[in-house]
Amino acid sequence: MTAFSTITHAATPKKNMPEKKGVESINRSTAEAHIGFLASDQLQGREASENGGKIAGDYIISILKQMGMRPLFNDYDQPFDAYRAERQKKGQYQVHPDSIAILKKDVHQKLSMRNILAKIDGKNPNEIVIIGAHYDHLGMDKHLEGDKIYNGADDNASGVSAVLQVAKAFLETGVQPERTVIFAFWDGEEKGLLGSRYFTMTYPELNKVKGYLNYDMIGRNKNEQKPKYVVYFYTASKPVFGEWLKKDIETYRLQLEPDYRSWDNPVGGSDNGSFAKAGIPIIWYHTDGHADYHMPGDSAEKINYNKVVDITKASFLNMWNLANAKY
Repeated sequence: MTAFSTITHAATPKKNMPEKKGVESINRSTAEAHIGFLASDQLQGREASENGGKIAGDYIISILKQMGMRPLFNDYDQPFDAYRAERQKKGQYQVHPDSIAILKKDVHQKLSMRNILAKIDGKNPNEIVIIGAHYDHLGMDKHLEGDKIYNGADDNASGVSAVLQVAKAFLETGVQPERTVIFAFWDGEEKGLLGSRYFTMTYPELNKVKGYLNYDMIGRNKNEQKPKYVVYFYTASKPVFGEWLKKDIETYRLQLEPDYRSWDNPVGGSDNGSFAKAGIPIIWYHTDGHADYHMPGDSAEKINYNKVVDITKASFLNMWNLANAKY
């Protein structure tokens, strides 16, 4: 069975299906290790351009190297700068050269950040799919009484753990995908989707990108009575994205109860917006808001790891389809 042959589904996965090996490689202990480290106090909330964020980036690169994953460019880093007017003036951080040129004429702020990008080359070099999550969070507030660190376990260490496990799962299949797969870790999302905006603005082969899958907050229960709940956003013009998930949940007996939300123009919410604005079909996993959203209480011990694992398995199968199937 070739990587780009028609993908079939049955009541149970067939033994010779390479994607089955990928699914079996995704596990709770790895999710706990990634989320536990990225959301630890030592990383001080992983704020973009701060030391904790840099350590988080170094950790991600070390895992990619350990896997033997190739960088997208000459190195895993894609450095970029963002500028904003002096803090007493209103305005958002900008990454476009024209906006930066205007800001640099007056007193301004500058942040130096980096996306982290790896790839598996596909058999067809003219088609690309991307899976991504932001690794930055809100940092610290020294004026808070009590816990001063915004650990960001759900937002978005949970998503980073999924991208890393999906990357490993692709390697475990032992099969080269039909399309090139890029594994992306965005910086500066909390400051305005800066990393994904910079990538879509500068990546020279964006016209080859056929789909993007995004994670942002996949580890908590908004309603503890519904621990299997997950919101599944996807581009409405690609109804097959919804069909894939329904079939894979049944085939692999995943403990998920998705809220399927097809979206004509899915430009809001997270880094998926940067790709949707470029006309690229998207899939976005999100487990909805909760009381600890953007609060110091977003810590690793509150994560629903069974949900994280099954979302990671489901999204690996999404990516397998994005990388190999016709759609």
